[in-house]
Amino acid sequence: MFQDGKLWAANSVKGEKIAIEPGKANRHGLIAGATGTGKTITLKVLAESFSDMGVPVFLADVKGDLAGMVAPGRDSEDMQRRIQRFGIQGWKYQSYPTRFWDVYGEGGHPVRTTVSEMGPLLMARVLGLNETQTGVLNIAFRVADENGLLLLDLKDLKAMLRFVSENAKALSLEYGNIAPQSVSAIIRGLVALEDQGGELFFGEPAFEVTDWMQKSFDGRGWINVLHCVKLFQNPTLYSTFLLWMLSELYENLPEAGDLEKPKIVFFFDEAHLLFSDAPKVLLQKIELIVRLVRSKGVGVYFITQSPTDLPGDILAQLGNRVQHALRAYTPAEQKKVKAAAETFRPNPEFKTLDAITELGTGEALVSFLDTDGSPRPVERCFILPPQSRMGSIDEEERRSALREDGIGSRYDTPVDRESAYEILAARAEEQLEEQERLEAEKAAEKENAAAQKAAEKEAAAAQKAADREAAAAQKAADAKKQKAMKKAETITRRAANSATTSVISSTIRRPTGSNLSIGKRAANSAFNSLVGSVGREISSSLVRGIFGTLSRRK
Repeated sequence: MFQDGKLWAANSVKGEKIAIEPGKANRHGLIAGATGTGKTITLKVLAESFSDMGVPVFLADVKGDLAGMVAPGRDSEDMQRRIQRFGIQGWKYQSYPTRFWDVYGEGGHPVRTTVSEMGPLLMARVLGLNETQTGVLNIAFRVADENGLLLLDLKDLKAMLRFVSENAKALSLEYGNIAPQSVSAIIRGLVALEDQGGELFFGEPAFEVTDWMQKSFDGRGWINVLHCVKLFQNPTLYSTFLLWMLSELYENLPEAGDLEKPKIVFFFDEAHLLFSDAPKVLLQKIELIVRLVRSKGVGVYFITQSPTDLPGDILAQLGNRVQHALRAYTPAEQKKVKAAAETFRPNPEFKTLDAITELGTGEALVSFLDTDGSPRPVERCFILPPQSRMGSIDEEERRSALREDGIGSRYDTPVDRESAYEILAARAEEQLEEQERLEAEKAAEKENAAAQKAAEKEAAAAQKAADREAAAAQKAADAKKQKAMKKAETITRRAANSATTSVISSTIRRPTGSNLSIGKRAANSAFNSLVGSVGREISSSLVRGIFGTLSRRK
């Protein structure tokens, strides 16, 4: 309850008001205690007080019992007794300006972010990657950034990973080894995340955390309730979502210094999940953000069972603390109780260690920061009752709140603009078309070459056939000519022989008549035979000379 300029949260057993100084509310806080000891009531009372002070609030509702803040509380005998115990004047039940959000878009307006905004470090945590796989994921983000490829949703990241894998040989020269096994492991993780509904969280319109930093028309801060009943079933995604919010606040809000009151206050339920199995580099980032986000006007309150659930460096920065009862049935639990007691500034009026185990429901040990920033001595207190409804609401009340909160038009309809998936798909299609064109040109060239070769072969065959026909014709002509020449030579030879014989017979040949003596006839006959042979040789030489000359002239 916001009263007298302070956030009144409890009364000590002596009846003193225990309140948070508005100027110290951004020094962060802790609400701890075993299940069923009253942590949710304390959270509601503080959230209502911040809203009344004009400070927007964010709550992670993992059980669905914080939705009642949208409706006024209900009177009962128990409530009347509690109100009388605190002596509250002007008590009234009232509703608070409440907006509901849900990563899955079921119990509230969708909350989305882009893969790029989530970043490789948090994305690796969501996917449960090892160091090597995280390195490959970093390369994918780097290549996307250097090539102007937007990573908006999971299909963009998968397309980018495929691109990196297909070009691993070239990229490895600049970025280091890109093992296909690592790429496959990352893609399997993305498929599992999609099966869990993770694709609903990544996309556009991306949520702007400044939309949580608004006031209602009456000056009260909006209470933003993240419906986490389903999201909490995936603890890694739940915790990573909360870390993303802190990171967004740290990166986007300007430095504000010490303010009169915070700009916004976050309550993170089941806070131990933020640090469970977180790698060292992520823990260091969380510690840095928690330490520095205070100077930007942001208060962070962790809700968990035991202070030991948080790292020591984080715990040391939580100035405003409410410790509900812890049970100590085992040595391990006793150790936690002792550690919790030691986180408080002692009060000489009671033993903190004993008080922690004696507290009843609605009671708590409380220590807030004083005006000078020092922790006040721990007080045993009774927590105020909330003014809004305790418990959940029905679906009609939720739908009514969603219709009337004035923010749904910005986030209820998803947008899928051009990003890495579409660009890489277009490039792949262009490359495919280019490949098909080159293959078609190659096939055409091959076909043309085959046709040209066939034509050349056909022409060569035709030429060969023509040459054969010409040779055959020439051969026939030569044979015919040769036959004609031979015939002419025979005729000429006969004619020459006849002429030569006639000439010789008429001029040289000697008579061989019977009137001559036997000796004379024999001598003349031998002479005539010799002359005949000479005549024939002469005629043959003449014929050969004639036809030889004819052949040479040809």
